[in-house]
Amino acid sequence: MSDDSRGGVVIAGGRSTRFGERDKVLAELAGVPLVRRVAEQLRGLDELVISCRTDQTTAIERALDGIEFRCVTDPDPDGGPLVGVRAGLRALDTDYAAVVAADMPFVDPEFISSLFTRAAGHDAAVPRHEDWFQPTQAVYRTDAMADACAAALSRGERELRAALDVLDHVVVTESEIREHADPRTFVNLNTRREFAAAEHALETDDCS
Repeated sequence: MSDDSRGGVVIAGGRSTRFGERDKVLAELAGVPLVRRVAEQLRGLDELVISCRTDQTTAIERALDGIEFRCVTDPDPDGGPLVGVRAGLRALDTDYAAVVAADMPFVDPEFISSLFTRAAGHDAAVPRHEDWFQPTQAVYRTDAMADACAAALSRGERELRAALDVLDHVVVTESEIREHADPRTFVNLNTRREFAAAEHALETDDCS
Protein backbone atom coordinates (compact mmCIF):
# COMPACT_ATOMS: atom_id res chain seq x y z
CA MET A 1 0.00 0.00 0.00
CA SER A 2 1.55 3.31 -1.07
CA ASP A 3 1.35 6.52 0.91
CA ASP A 4 -1.16 8.01 -1.49
CA SER A 5 -3.32 5.01 -2.43
CA ARG A 6 -6.92 6.00 -3.03
CA GLY A 7 -10.07 3.92 -2.67
CA GLY A 8 -13.75 4.53 -3.08
CA VAL A 9 -16.84 3.39 -1.22
CA VAL A 10 -20.28 3.76 -2.77
CA ILE A 11 -22.97 3.55 -0.09
CA ALA A 12 -25.91 1.69 -1.60
CA GLY A 13 -27.59 -0.18 1.24
CA GLY A 14 -30.37 2.24 2.19
CA ARG A 15 -33.98 1.14 1.90
CA SER A 16 -34.99 4.16 -0.24
CA THR A 17 -38.49 4.24 1.27
CA ARG A 18 -39.41 7.54 -0.41
CA PHE A 19 -38.83 6.08 -3.86
CA GLY A 20 -41.46 3.36 -3.66
CA GLU A 21 -41.23 -0.39 -4.02
CA ARG A 22 -38.26 -0.47 -6.40
CA ASP A 23 -34.67 -0.29 -5.20
CA LYS A 24 -33.67 3.29 -5.96
CA VAL A 25 -29.98 2.61 -6.59
CA LEU A 26 -30.88 0.10 -9.31
CA ALA A 27 -33.44 2.32 -10.99
CA GLU A 28 -32.33 3.57 -14.39
CA LEU A 29 -31.60 7.24 -14.83
CA ALA A 30 -31.64 8.05 -18.53
CA GLY A 31 -31.02 4.37 -19.25
CA VAL A 32 -28.19 3.85 -16.75
CA PRO A 33 -28.67 2.36 -13.23
CA LEU A 34 -28.14 5.03 -10.60
CA VAL A 35 -25.43 3.09 -8.77
CA ARG A 36 -23.52 2.64 -12.03
CA ARG A 37 -23.54 6.38 -12.73
CA VAL A 38 -21.84 6.97 -9.38
CA ALA A 39 -19.41 4.07 -9.75
CA GLU A 40 -18.33 5.27 -13.18
CA GLN A 41 -17.32 8.62 -11.69
CA LEU A 42 -14.96 6.79 -9.29
CA ARG A 43 -13.38 4.36 -11.75
CA GLY A 44 -9.98 6.06 -11.65
CA LEU A 45 -9.37 5.07 -8.03
CA ASP A 46 -7.09 2.22 -6.96
CA GLU A 47 -9.93 0.20 -5.41
CA LEU A 48 -13.70 0.46 -5.46
CA VAL A 49 -16.25 -1.23 -3.22
CA ILE A 50 -20.02 -1.01 -3.15
CA SER A 51 -21.40 -1.26 0.39
CA CYS A 52 -24.85 -2.82 0.14
CA ARG A 53 -27.31 -5.34 1.54
CA THR A 54 -26.89 -9.04 0.80
CA ASP A 55 -30.13 -9.09 -1.21
CA GLN A 56 -28.76 -6.39 -3.53
CA THR A 57 -25.48 -8.00 -4.55
CA THR A 58 -26.59 -9.99 -7.59
CA ALA A 59 -28.47 -7.06 -9.13
CA ILE A 60 -25.63 -4.62 -8.40
CA GLU A 61 -23.05 -6.97 -9.93
CA ARG A 62 -25.22 -7.13 -13.04
CA ALA A 63 -25.70 -3.35 -13.13
CA LEU A 64 -21.94 -2.73 -12.83
CA ASP A 65 -20.83 -5.30 -15.39
CA GLY A 66 -17.47 -4.26 -16.86
CA ILE A 67 -16.44 -2.13 -13.86
CA GLU A 68 -13.79 -3.47 -11.50
CA PHE A 69 -15.27 -3.44 -8.00
CA ARG A 70 -16.31 -5.60 -5.07
CA CYS A 71 -19.60 -5.77 -3.20
CA VAL A 72 -19.30 -5.59 0.58
CA THR A 73 -22.42 -6.47 2.54
CA ASP A 74 -23.54 -4.59 5.62
CA PRO A 75 -23.36 -6.76 8.75
CA ASP A 76 -26.46 -4.92 10.00
CA PRO A 77 -28.50 -3.98 6.91
CA ASP A 78 -30.69 -1.54 8.84
CA GLY A 79 -27.95 -0.01 10.95
CA GLY A 80 -27.72 3.22 8.99
CA PRO A 81 -24.83 4.87 7.12
CA LEU A 82 -22.28 4.31 9.90
CA VAL A 83 -22.56 0.56 9.35
CA GLY A 84 -22.28 0.83 5.58
CA VAL A 85 -19.31 3.18 5.70
CA ARG A 86 -17.50 1.04 8.27
CA ALA A 87 -18.02 -2.13 6.21
CA GLY A 88 -16.85 -0.46 3.02
CA LEU A 89 -13.74 1.06 4.56
CA ARG A 90 -12.76 -2.16 6.31
CA ALA A 91 -12.74 -3.88 2.91
CA LEU A 92 -10.23 -1.45 1.39
CA ASP A 93 -6.44 -1.61 1.41
CA THR A 94 -5.85 2.07 0.71
CA ASP A 95 -4.66 5.00 2.81
CA TYR A 96 -7.58 7.25 1.94
CA ALA A 97 -11.03 6.66 0.55
CA ALA A 98 -13.77 8.70 -1.02
CA VAL A 99 -17.20 7.89 0.39
CA VAL A 100 -20.08 8.74 -1.92
CA ALA A 101 -23.78 7.98 -1.62
CA ALA A 102 -25.21 5.91 -4.48
CA ASP A 103 -27.96 8.47 -5.07
CA MET A 104 -25.61 11.31 -6.14
CA PRO A 105 -25.42 10.81 -9.93
CA PHE A 106 -23.71 14.12 -10.66
CA VAL A 107 -20.74 13.56 -8.32
CA ASP A 108 -17.81 15.42 -9.85
CA PRO A 109 -14.62 13.29 -10.13
CA GLU A 110 -12.44 16.42 -10.28
CA PHE A 111 -13.98 17.57 -7.01
CA ILE A 112 -13.32 14.16 -5.46
CA SER A 113 -9.69 14.49 -6.55
CA SER A 114 -9.49 17.88 -4.86
CA LEU A 115 -10.88 16.34 -1.66
CA PHE A 116 -8.09 13.76 -1.63
CA THR A 117 -5.60 16.63 -1.90
CA ARG A 118 -7.26 18.51 0.98
CA ALA A 119 -7.41 15.41 3.17
CA ALA A 120 -3.68 14.69 2.92
CA GLY A 121 -2.11 14.82 6.37
CA HIS A 122 -5.53 14.82 8.06
CA ASP A 123 -8.21 12.24 8.85
CA ALA A 124 -10.83 13.71 6.53
CA ALA A 125 -11.85 16.45 4.14
CA VAL A 126 -15.57 17.10 4.39
CA PRO A 127 -17.45 19.72 2.33
CA ARG A 128 -19.81 22.13 4.01
CA HIS A 129 -22.42 23.15 1.45
CA GLU A 130 -25.28 25.54 2.17
CA ASP A 131 -24.54 25.24 5.92
CA TRP A 132 -24.72 21.43 5.86
CA PHE A 133 -21.85 19.00 6.10
CA GLN A 134 -21.76 16.45 3.26
CA PRO A 135 -20.22 13.34 4.88
CA THR A 136 -21.46 11.11 2.05
CA GLN A 137 -19.38 12.98 -0.49
CA ALA A 138 -16.13 13.29 1.39
CA VAL A 139 -12.66 11.76 1.68
CA TYR A 140 -11.42 9.97 4.80
CA ARG A 141 -8.26 8.36 6.08
CA THR A 142 -9.46 4.80 5.69
CA ASP A 143 -8.49 3.20 9.00
CA ALA A 144 -9.21 6.29 11.11
CA MET A 145 -12.74 6.68 9.79
CA ALA A 146 -13.48 2.95 10.05
CA ASP A 147 -12.38 3.03 13.69
CA ALA A 148 -14.40 6.19 14.34
CA CYS A 149 -17.51 4.57 12.83
CA ALA A 150 -17.05 1.48 15.00
CA ALA A 151 -16.63 3.62 18.13
CA ALA A 152 -19.72 5.68 17.31
CA LEU A 153 -21.77 2.53 16.76
CA SER A 154 -20.59 1.16 20.11
CA ARG A 155 -22.00 4.33 21.72
CA GLY A 156 -25.35 3.76 20.06
CA GLU A 157 -24.90 6.53 17.50
CA ARG A 158 -26.37 6.28 14.00
CA GLU A 159 -25.30 9.48 12.24
CA LEU A 160 -22.05 9.86 10.33
CA ARG A 161 -21.45 13.19 12.02
CA ALA A 162 -20.82 11.30 15.28
CA ALA A 163 -17.76 9.70 13.70
CA LEU A 164 -16.63 12.91 12.05
CA ASP A 165 -16.59 14.78 15.35
CA VAL A 166 -13.63 12.75 16.67
CA LEU A 167 -11.51 13.05 13.53
CA ASP A 168 -8.93 15.64 12.56
CA HIS A 169 -11.00 16.89 9.65
CA VAL A 170 -10.66 19.74 7.19
CA VAL A 171 -13.83 21.63 6.35
CA VAL A 172 -14.04 22.31 2.63
CA THR A 173 -15.63 25.73 2.28
CA GLU A 174 -18.27 26.98 -0.11
CA SER A 175 -15.69 28.99 -2.04
CA GLU A 176 -13.53 25.88 -2.53
CA ILE A 177 -16.58 23.95 -3.68
CA ARG A 178 -17.38 26.63 -6.25
CA GLU A 179 -13.78 26.52 -7.47
CA HIS A 180 -13.51 22.76 -7.91
CA ALA A 181 -16.99 21.25 -8.26
CA ASP A 182 -19.84 21.04 -10.70
CA PRO A 183 -22.69 22.91 -8.96
CA ARG A 184 -24.81 19.74 -9.09
CA THR A 185 -22.29 17.46 -7.39
CA PHE A 186 -24.31 17.22 -4.15
CA VAL A 187 -27.69 16.65 -5.80
CA ASN A 188 -29.19 13.47 -4.39
CA LEU A 189 -32.28 11.70 -5.69
CA ASN A 190 -34.94 10.34 -3.36
CA THR A 191 -38.23 10.55 -5.23
CA ARG A 192 -39.48 9.81 -8.72
CA ARG A 193 -40.04 13.52 -9.27
CA GLU A 194 -36.38 14.17 -8.49
CA PHE A 195 -35.43 11.38 -10.91
CA ALA A 196 -37.50 13.05 -13.63
CA ALA A 197 -35.80 16.39 -13.01
CA ALA A 198 -32.36 14.75 -13.17
CA GLU A 199 -33.25 13.00 -16.43
CA HIS A 200 -34.29 16.33 -17.89
CA ALA A 201 -30.96 17.84 -16.80
CA LEU A 202 -29.03 15.00 -18.43
CA GLU A 203 -31.02 15.38 -21.64
CA THR A 204 -30.26 19.10 -21.63
CA ASP A 205 -26.55 18.32 -21.19
CA ASP A 206 -26.65 15.95 -24.16
CA CYS A 207 -28.25 18.61 -26.34
CA SER A 208 -25.84 21.38 -25.40
